[in-house]
Order: sequence, then structure tokens, then C-alpha cells
Amino acid sequence: MRREIEWLRRGAKARSTKAKGRIKEAARLIDELQDRRARGVTATAGIDFVSSQRRTRRLLVARGLTKSLGGRRLVSDLDLVITPGTRVGLIGPNGSGKTTLLNLLAGALPPDAGEIERADQLRIVRFEQARSGLDPTESLRRALAPEGDAVTWQGRSIHVASWARRFLFRPEQLEVPVGRLSGGEQARILVARLMREPADLLILDEPTNDLDIPTLEVLEDSLAEFDGGLVLVTHDRFMLERVSTVILALDGAGGTATFADYAQWEAARRAAPPAPSKAAPAASERERQRPKRLGYREQREWDGMERTILAAERTLEACQRAVEDPAIASDPTALQQRYAALEAARADVDRLYARWAELEAKR
Repeated sequence: MRREIEWLRRGAKARSTKAKGRIKEAARLIDELQDRRARGVTATAGIDFVSSQRRTRRLLVARGLTKSLGGRRLVSDLDLVITPGTRVGLIGPNGSGKTTLLNLLAGALPPDAGEIERADQLRIVRFEQARSGLDPTESLRRALAPEGDAVTWQGRSIHVASWARRFLFRPEQLEVPVGRLSGGEQARILVARLMREPADLLILDEPTNDLDIPTLEVLEDSLAEFDGGLVLVTHDRFMLERVSTVILALDGAGGTATFADYAQWEAARRAAPPAPSKAAPAASERERQRPKRLGYREQREWDGMERTILAAERTLEACQRAVEDPAIASDPTALQQRYAALEAARADVDRLYARWAELEAKR
């Protein structure tokens, strides 16, 4: 439904039978989801991050932060201040250094230049995209409650079965090895762990991967209400728009820029460079003033774009099913290969939607 709403916002015109059908289908999806919400038939995970209630005005201050990896400059002279209530949405193309910057802020990597000043005894809670904190041979029970049959949350002792139900797990799953759970279920385990740790600063790297819609909505609500600091990387632009108080964009060449919101960054990215101020013949001036139109190759690309995107999404779904195949749960090499294929498929879908928006703007 979110994807269809974004398509409609780009100015969809009902000029063809296919477009009319897609507009009608978007309306049906919106009505169906609203009806389900009204009837309360979707289970939701109980996600509620706990801040430490720290009164410090500045949690983290970065000055002149610079970092290169593999001979390539990723961050250059970055100044950043994070206070309680600051929620930074970190965006940029794949490979632009988003995860590297998260590692710098968390103290996992030293900067090449500049300094990071952290508040005394700053409590940082991280969600890592690689999910390296999960042991695939460990049972769900031990993953959720490593010290016994209960967890302590907000000063209360909660039995592991109740804690598991809060994250949509069934009691009969408690003895299932983590490696046999789906990607979405593994993501919910990590979120459950994060919730138990009072935090001054949350650093989240793609927490939305593999989460279902009800869980995504609850995660959005919790992050929007979190009164500590937050640095968030996600491909979910709707979460960025709702949660972030500032957007920090990386260009992949060391440059950074801040924006008030996602829409402002998008507008800046699409803005054409200013035309040169030199004089030109009248015919050339008329040529420059003609509206931009798609070239022959771009028009052919546009005509096949919807079909290409649908094929890429089918590939993404196939990769997701491959990752969740129980037959390879105990094979780390196969799992790694399939997760790599999943990330590549997800990046391909993102690239195609960005290209679609680019061609739509030129039309």
C-alpha cells in the first residue's frame, strides 16, 4: 500500500487501462488495510524502547570528523551534535559510508581526523544490519532470556513465554533454534534485546529489514516517542519522514549535507545545476528553453519500467524465501550467500524505483 501511495503521489494519470487498474487496486489496498485495522485482526509486536531519562543537554558532539577506508574518503570534516530528542535519518547511496559513520559514532572505529565527545557514561544501544549478535544454534528461549526463565523490563520481572508473545512468538517456538527462524523473527529477537537496555542513544542500521507491516508500524511509533537520541539508517522513506528530526545525507565522496526532512533532500537532489550566464545566439536560447523530454532510449526504458520493477520484486521475494528455507539454516556458508543475494536484490529494487522517479520527473 505504501508503494502504491508513493506512485500516486508522483502524479499518476489514468491514461491507460493498466494505469486505471493500478489506481483502482491502490484504492482497494488502502480500504482493505483500514478495514483490517478497524477490525483489529492484525497482531502487533509490543515494541517500546526505554530511554535512560538522562538530563545531559549534549549526548554526542562530533567535530571535523574524517574517515577513509580502502583509499576512499567516506566522511570529511563532519560536524554533528546529538541531544535528547534529536533523531538523525542517515541516507546516501549504497557504499557511501553510512555503516562506517555509525561505527565511528558508536566508537567501534577511530576517526582519521577530528574528534567525538561523548557524554559521561553514555549508554549506546545498537541494532546491526548483519545481526552478528545471534547464535543460530541457540534456542529462542535462551536468545530472549539468557539468564533464566524471566526478563526484567522497566523494573518488572516478565516470564519468557509472555515476553515471547509480546513479539508475536508462539509458546511452542521457545525451543526452536534461532537459525531455523525466519529473517523477520530474527529481527524481532534483536529488537526484544534492545528494548531491555535503557539507552541514551539508539544507533539502528536497517532495523526494518524483514519486518512485517504491523511490526513496522509499532517500531515507528516507538522511535517517534523515544526521548533519547537516535541515528537511523533505513531504506523505508516513510519511516524516515515520520521519525527523523533532521536528515544527514552522504554523497559517497566524503561530502555531507543536512536537510530538514526527506522531501527537502529529494528536491535538492533533483534540482538542476544553474545555467551558465554567458550570452548565446537566439536559436540556442530557444533550444535551451524547450521543456525537457525523454529521449528515444529513455522512453523505451520508461515504457518497460513497470514490468522491470515487477520482475525485480519477484526476484526479491524469491531471495527472501531462499533465506527462510529451513534446509539451509545450519549451513553458515549457504546462509551468507543467500543473504548477500537478498541484499543485492533489495538494492536493485531501490535503484529501479529511484530511476523510475527520475524518468517521471523528466516527463
